[in-house]
Amino acid sequence: MQVHFISDLHLSADRPALTGVLERYLAGPARRAGQLYILGDLFEHWAGDDDFEDPLNSALATRLAEVAGAGTELFFMAGNRDFLLGQAFASRAGLKLLSEPTLIKLGEAPTLLCHGDALCTDDVAYQAFRSQVRHPAYQAQFLAQPLAARKQFIAGVRMKSEQAKSGKAASIMDVNDQAVAALLREHGYPRLIHGHTHRPNLHYHRVDAHDCERWVLSDWRDNPTVRGEVLVWDDGELTRQPLE
Repeated sequence: MQVHFISDLHLSADRPALTGVLERYLAGPARRAGQLYILGDLFEHWAGDDDFEDPLNSALATRLAEVAGAGTELFFMAGNRDFLLGQAFASRAGLKLLSEPTLIKLGEAPTLLCHGDALCTDDVAYQAFRSQVRHPAYQAQFLAQPLAARKQFIAGVRMKSEQAKSGKAASIMDVNDQAVAALLREHGYPRLIHGHTHRPNLHYHRVDAHDCERWVLSDWRDNPTVRGEVLVWDDGELTRQPLE
């Protein structure tokens, strides 16, 4: 049974080519998987589950539900762009929501899943922001506002975030090795799969005399070329498969 992992698609209405890549994937390769794990940032932003009138959101929910109906189990873990995605959308799309981190088994190997932003501990300003917006009271207050106001606020936050990133060293926005080691230690030295950093690679960590793999998922891009990628577990091996 194949198991698929994707993250960081950053879908939005102004990036239709990426939506096309996802639709082709969902119509074909995804249906060969027993399980598909979406590890955050499926959307460029998510203002709340009441945003069903948005054509992209509605259409994607339908496509995901079709895949789930065809027999693939779909799992979703929130990212830093779509952490407000909740049970209403999940139910409509056939998704099972996951807490972060989540430990699964691939064959007999324990494998820990996370989005990855919590591991970027060198970015102190971002971690403070993350703690604030992930708090249930903050989210309840935010979601109580009109949808239009939420979208306007998110647009402003995204603009400030892009400006802030331009002034940060690239290393600050990558994971911290000590944070990775602590997470692996806490969960019994498993394999780790995450996204967020947009730096697809396979890393090896030596933690307390244990050798651990860390697979970083690829982001999906439409510049200069349109491409996606899925990490596939099949017959005991993990491989990267490009999508167009």
